[in-house]
Amino acid sequence: MNANNVVQGDLDRMCVNLKEEFEVLSGKRVLITGGAGFLGHYFVQAALYWNTHISSGGAPIQMVVFDNFVRGMPSWLSRLEGDRNLTLVWHDIRSPLPADMGDVQYVIHAASIASPTFYKRDPIGTMDANVSGLRMLLEYAKDQKHKHNPVQGFLFFSSSEIYGDPTPDNIPTPETYRGFVSCTGPRACYDEAKRYGETLCVNFAQQFDIPVKVARPFNNYGPGLKISDRRVIPDFVRDIMGNRDIVMLSDGSPKRTFCYSSDAVTGYYKVLVKGHQGEAYNIGVETPEISMAELAEKLTAFARDLFGYKGKVIRRASEDASYLVDNPNRRCPVITKARTHLGYNPTVALDEGLRRSLLWYQGNRDAQDA
Repeated sequence: MNANNVVQGDLDRMCVNLKEEFEVLSGKRVLITGGAGFLGHYFVQAALYWNTHISSGGAPIQMVVFDNFVRGMPSWLSRLEGDRNLTLVWHDIRSPLPADMGDVQYVIHAASIASPTFYKRDPIGTMDANVSGLRMLLEYAKDQKHKHNPVQGFLFFSSSEIYGDPTPDNIPTPETYRGFVSCTGPRACYDEAKRYGETLCVNFAQQFDIPVKVARPFNNYGPGLKISDRRVIPDFVRDIMGNRDIVMLSDGSPKRTFCYSSDAVTGYYKVLVKGHQGEAYNIGVETPEISMAELAEKLTAFARDLFGYKGKVIRRASEDASYLVDNPNRRCPVITKARTHLGYNPTVALDEGLRRSLLWYQGNRDAQDA
């Protein structure tokens, strides 16, 4: 199996699991901000794959991607240029929306820096994308209500970071937990922007009847997540692909659950189409919750099996003094609400997802910094 086989298999599975949602989106224009990023990888490809491989003669889903392409044009997206159902627009979401953007029926706001290494370098820009950009999109949806073609669904990407470092009795963490978050720490630009973004969404839903829903991702990984992203799995894989020892910048004790990207995006599409207005949904997996040390050892073992990798795991302190400040010790969701309201059912087990990810990274070793 190679990287292309991994992606095609994921797209096939997504289209089966999203049959109802894609039929609802048939003939609609779907705007995704930040669509050249990690989440856009399967958001865009799954819809276009549905159009060409699965849809039985229905009107195609039309995808509109807004991105400032500050990380360049990813190869997966450049290969899709020329698809008549894909529109690529250079746009920085911190700027006013284009006057000629036209009508869109569904909005997905995914334009944000999500890697701590990078968002701490531009905290104001991080906040602006999540607050000012979101506000402009919500105002667009509000204005559209008075036209013949209103917005029918709006998805804001929040984060599991809005919970901060939950107390032990709130792990696994349900949507009702209010969080234990620093408003001034090194991660606050991201955490608090997402929290305020959720407040904007809830109040636009209540005051102006905007069909906005919120997704709270829990540690997504897999195809589309650049090897240069600086989150934990890409960092470990970059060492593996360079045939170096895996360098772990902590004692390895923090624990996470990890949700494979095709399962995650399937969940996000379900929130967009079926989510209850003004409500938030945890999207992730409940088990297994594993430590960073266990994750590193798993990746090492799989890489030995797949590629004959010779490295080992070593520990080293980060040069960034704030690297672990406010870093949650555990992160694990309760996803009962998403299962009940949306029919969300992640199916890719961690071991399978890690193997598929390694095969994808083998074919995608080079990427600009995220």
